[in-house]
Formats: sequence, C-alpha cells, structure tokens
Amino acid sequence: MTSTRTSTGSQRFVAGPVSSLPTKHGTFAIRSFTVAAVTHTVLTIGEPAECARPLVRVHSECLTGDALGSFRCDCGDQLDAALAEIAAEGHGILVYMSGHEGRGIGLAAKLQAYALQDDGMDTVAANRALGLPDDARDYTAAAEILRELGCSRIRLLTSNPSKQLALEELGIDVADRVRLPVPERPENSAYISSKRQRMNHDAPPESDAGQSPVNLSGFGEDIYASLAANQEVVAQLAQSQDGFIATRTGDACFVSGTTDRTHLHRIRAHVGTVLVGAQTVIADDPQLTVRAVPGTDPVRVVLDPHARVPVTSTVLSTGPTPTLWLIGAEAAPSSHVGGHVRVIRLPSSASPQDIIAVVRGQVAGSVLVEGGGRTVSSFLAAGALDRLFLTTAPVFIGDGVPGIRFQGSEVMAQALRTPFRRFELGEDMCTEYLLSQAAVAHSQPSPGVQEPASVESPQSTQ
Repeated sequence: MTSTRTSTGSQRFVAGPVSSLPTKHGTFAIRSFTVAAVTHTVLTIGEPAECARPLVRVHSECLTGDALGSFRCDCGDQLDAALAEIAAEGHGILVYMSGHEGRGIGLAAKLQAYALQDDGMDTVAANRALGLPDDARDYTAAAEILRELGCSRIRLLTSNPSKQLALEELGIDVADRVRLPVPERPENSAYISSKRQRMNHDAPPESDAGQSPVNLSGFGEDIYASLAANQEVVAQLAQSQDGFIATRTGDACFVSGTTDRTHLHRIRAHVGTVLVGAQTVIADDPQLTVRAVPGTDPVRVVLDPHARVPVTSTVLSTGPTPTLWLIGAEAAPSSHVGGHVRVIRLPSSASPQDIIAVVRGQVAGSVLVEGGGRTVSSFLAAGALDRLFLTTAPVFIGDGVPGIRFQGSEVMAQALRTPFRRFELGEDMCTEYLLSQAAVAHSQPSPGVQEPASVESPQSTQ
C-alpha cells in the first residue's frame, strides 16, 4: 500500500508498497520512500521497530562502487558488509540514499574529481579544486524515514562521526556508532587514509587491523574444524550476567553483541543440522540460516511435540533450506507447509538421546542445539551434549526468560564441572564447556583449560 502525507518542513512524503528482496544475506523487505521529490530505497529485516536500538546503515548511493564493483572506494564493500551485519542481527534497516553520489556532489562532478585524483590529488583536494564542498550530503530524508519506521533511537553502522552528528541534529538518537569491519584494498587505501586524516573518519582498532570481517579473535580454527569433522552434539546460548536470555516480555533483541552472533553463524556453517524448540520459533521466528559468514545452511530441525508452531513461521513456510518438523505421535500438524518441510513422528516420551538418534537417521554431521534455554538445558541435563558454548553478556536483566536451568546437586562437590576454554567476543565472554571425552579428544590443548579427571552429566552426579 502506498501512502502520501506532508512531513515536517512541508516536504512531500510518499511511502511505497512493501515487497520482498531475496539476497545472498537473506530475504529483506524493500520499499521506496520519496521525500521532497527524491526517491530513496529502504531494506528492512525482522521487526526493527520492536528493538530498543535497532542496527541501521544510512548508505549513500555510489554507482561506481555499489553497482560497477569499483575498488577506488570502499562503498561496495561497506554496502555488502552492512547487509551482512543487519541480517546477522535479525532486525535492522538499510536506508539507501539517492542524491548522495560523490558525497553529494553528483556523478558528473565525482568523475571529474576522479580525473584530478588520477593526477595526484586526494579526495578532499579534488573536491576543493572543483569549487565543491568536502561533503554536501543532507540527511533530512534519512531522519524522516527512520521516524516513519518507528526507529528514532538507533545503533548506526558507520565510521563517519559527521554522519552521526548530522542525524542527531535532526532528532535521531544515535545510541552507538558501530564500525563496519571492511578490509582495505591496495586500490583504495590512500582514499580511506585521506578520509581518516582529513575528514575525521574512525581508524580501525589495532586489535582487528588486517582481519577479515568474519575472523573471530581468540577462537582457534580447531573448534569449527572439529564440528565439521566429527559427529558431535553442540549447544550455543547467550545470556545475561544474571542468567536470562530475554526480558519478561520475551525481548531478546539483543542480549549478546555482533561478534557472538557471527560466532553462532560460523557454528551453523560447520554442522549438519540446527535444532530449536517450538517456543523459540514462536517467540523469535528465526531463519536459522548462514548469513553472516560464508558456508552452507544447515538442515533446520524444529522440536515441536504438540505441533504448536504456526505454519506461517519462517522455518515452515520459507525454503529452500530443508526443515525437519519433529512432532509427537498424537499431534495433528497442518498440511499447509512448504515443500522443503518433512514431518517426522517422535516416539512417545522421546529423550534428548532419542531425538538425536532420529535426527542422525536423517542427516549426517554435527548437531547444533541452538535454543531456547529450556531445550538447551534439557539436553545438558540428560548428558546428550558433547560441548556447550555459553556466552555471557555484560548486562543485568533482573528477571525474564531463564537460560541454563536444571535440577542441581545438593552439595558443591557433586556440581557439574567440565574442561573449558574461554574466549572474548567483543564485549562478551564465551565459555566453551567440553562435556564429553570425545569433545576433549577432538579439541587441541589451550592455555587455561581446566581438565577434571572425568566428564559427567548432571544426571550421573545425582
């Protein structure tokens, strides 16, 4: 549906209809917004308006970089990285700004500036030699669009402090500026250096200089290689310092940071299947695909004994990723699911080990138990996991949806203790618990790993 209204400043504001845009990073919703006779493009994923601080990229159009693949600038790489980051978050917005070509000077003037740069000028000197401003962009339309989308408080994907300042002056609350991890190329290193030195753009922190966007500092490749080479059952969960995975309203957007979610996508890329419980699908409507890193999507497994998951959910309605819908013997599932879905009946009172056996009868490779807290806890308590990645974020929720919970022992001497390794993921701390002798054998020794004499499940200690 197209809507027209007059926005603040008496600018004509026309919002176009919403349609879908499948990309290599996932399927986005796409629509046009026309402000003051200039039409801009907006891509969204998930429900950004429901997030307290959605991730947003305000991207200036660049024909040469975005469409023609030029390496003179980093615009195309930033566009691709922004879509990957937003898709990895699961909720976010990319505002593609028309009229911003060449930092607002237009295509013809930009190509004139290119010619001057070929003669030795930097990007700022070339603009000034043409009698043009260093940066002529106006972000009024971007601010209008964000307010229209219900997102006036955001985290902004940019290395340009001036962009943040411009949006804040227009009433957008930029809670955080998130640098895009885009590596420099030989063809654009001088251009990027000029922006940092002469236009105050952020320089990369020394800790990740030269790293690729998907490199996770501290994680050895043996972790992912082990999952790909063996038949392990691994779980991953992110929770607050006080042990919650979401607020009391179910808002989990987002407990941990981007680096932890990239780690999660790398696990997905190295396993055969990813399993979630029915409540996770109902609450979060996840895609369970590989979007933030290169790799093949794992087969999705939905553990739903009572067939509660709506057929409109992404996992049951959207292919082509194969999906196994595990339901109870007496459940009555809807037949209106996508052709990528296979319905499998579970035996009565199926244990986590029974469920793994069913999954492995269908798909080879390691199994990732991704959520939610109740499902991961039940597999941990049953001794069905080989390893657990438990990420703790530096935030206190107070109360809400619990993370790891199971019936514990009465004395500390019988509490579950296993070998472990710890890794920093941005602001978060990930602890990898090695829960089986197989996982210990598959993992290379690492400084600081604690190795008790034996590995036992919570059940075996009671």
